[in-house]
Amino acid sequence: MKRKSRFLACSWFKGSLIILSAALILFFCLVFAGLVLWPEPRALIDALTSEEILFAIELSLVTSLISTLLCAVIALPVAYALSRYQFFSSRLMGLIISLPLSLPPLVAGIALLIFFGPSFFGELLRTIGIDIVYTTGAIIIAQFFVNVPYLIRVMRSAFDSVNPRYEYVARTLGASEPGVFLQVSLPMSKQALLAGLTITWSKAMGEFGAVLMLAGATKMKTETLPIALYLNISTGDLDMAIASATILLAISVGTLIIFEHWFGSRKMM
Repeated sequence: MKRKSRFLACSWFKGSLIILSAALILFFCLVFAGLVLWPEPRALIDALTSEEILFAIELSLVTSLISTLLCAVIALPVAYALSRYQFFSSRLMGLIISLPLSLPPLVAGIALLIFFGPSFFGELLRTIGIDIVYTTGAIIIAQFFVNVPYLIRVMRSAFDSVNPRYEYVARTLGASEPGVFLQVSLPMSKQALLAGLTITWSKAMGEFGAVLMLAGATKMKTETLPIALYLNISTGDLDMAIASATILLAISVGTLIIFEHWFGSRKMM
């Protein structure tokens, strides 16, 4: 009798958790469905194919791909160094590198604006003819600054999970340190790298706060998809704002599917 009551109690608890989870999922689905279904289909199609949205898509794709490539070039060697080598203040370096992850993007953006604007470094760049603020280059820098710490953390965890014995064996067989990195450590972290790059690219496509501060919100110049959403919702053009939001939502869904394919199946190595 006691065992039966315990079973009923467990079943009640399990059922409550499932109902709560289902209610949350239903809420999310209704919210996102309402976003896509709110405008008339014809109005949404016209907005999606408008010159402004097409410009925002192209600019977002170009800048996010360049910034993601830059993130990979910097993050891979830095993550490997933090994972494999112990050196003075390495823990402090890891902490500082991760700082942009905990900052609100607006704070990161205004810090970049000061650095490339009225600071000594910004003045120095302008004396040699390089002006970063309110340009397409500013979008790339803002995306890079906000997203490179994330990729470093992902790849550092991936390198930490690679057994160092494989690297030692490669070294005994005559491989150089760069060879060990390129032929052993990196291939064994391939799945983490692909997933990390996918999420980094998605985050770059959706970056708003830092881009707004450093690149501004100039129509048909620094107008990425999030900036297009911001400009059009500010002027009351709901259809154009929803078009931008719909594209960003589709990118997020696609990214999550890819992420689950590589990480959810636990095929990290």
